[in-house]
Amino acid sequence: MTGYSWSTPAVDMGSVTVNGPEGLGRDQDAIRWDSIGWRACEDQVRRLRQRIFKATREQDWPKVRNLQKLMLRSRANTLVSVRQVTQRNAGRKTAEIDGEVALTSDARTEVAVRVHESRSSWNPRAVRRVHIPKASNPAKLRPLGIPVITDRCHQARVRNALEPEWEARFEPRSYGFRPGRGCHDAIAAIYNTCKGPRARRVWALDADLASAFDRIDHDHLLSAIGSFPARDLNSDATVPFVAKPTSGAVRLSWPFG
Repeated sequence: MTGYSWSTPAVDMGSVTVNGPEGLGRDQDAIRWDSIGWRACEDQVRRLRQRIFKATREQDWPKVRNLQKLMLRSRANTLVSVRQVTQRNAGRKTAEIDGEVALTSDARTEVAVRVHESRSSWNPRAVRRVHIPKASNPAKLRPLGIPVITDRCHQARVRNALEPEWEARFEPRSYGFRPGRGCHDAIAAIYNTCKGPRARRVWALDADLASAFDRIDHDHLLSAIGSFPARDLNSDATVPFVAKPTSGAVRLSWPFG
């Protein structure tokens, strides 16, 4: 596919196109997963993310919120998110508390239809809690919560709407857990700061916050995202996608299963 517009179907679904607020439809035979124009879908999501980023830099907040609503309704966003979770992620073969995985085209199609139809009404499920060795000390274990597959797909959808706004607002010289950034960027920044005979800052502080993610103030995070549209759909359903644990509901598995 060489060209794409808002009206061009990225999926061969008869009269149903990929972009817009309507559902994907319950006729799964009409959606041929392996025939989806993935480049068109990913280009659509990428352009919308760029528009959210640009509007944030311009501090045009009404436009930011409208574009985020468009992203949350986008069929292309749903398809790309489901593909990321069920086909690309390393944990795609790991079952959660409902035992569901989607490793075939038909199963991924069913998940995509279900996710898009429940985008404004889904209630998150309890997570499966497993304990895995810590990278810094394999003798110690750290807890890992694994959401059900539908929760992970919704989280990926919301991420595409929320991430570009905050990428435009974050500190320019932070490199952890950000798209397109990594350790090599931090190393380059340190080198550029410390190099040369006239460098004034010639040391680096290496620090670790114990249990940082376990102690994050979720209420503060929710207040920080302000009027993000996903919060307005259904407070019980969408808040856990953004910041809150799922009502403390956890099914424990020890140590790895």
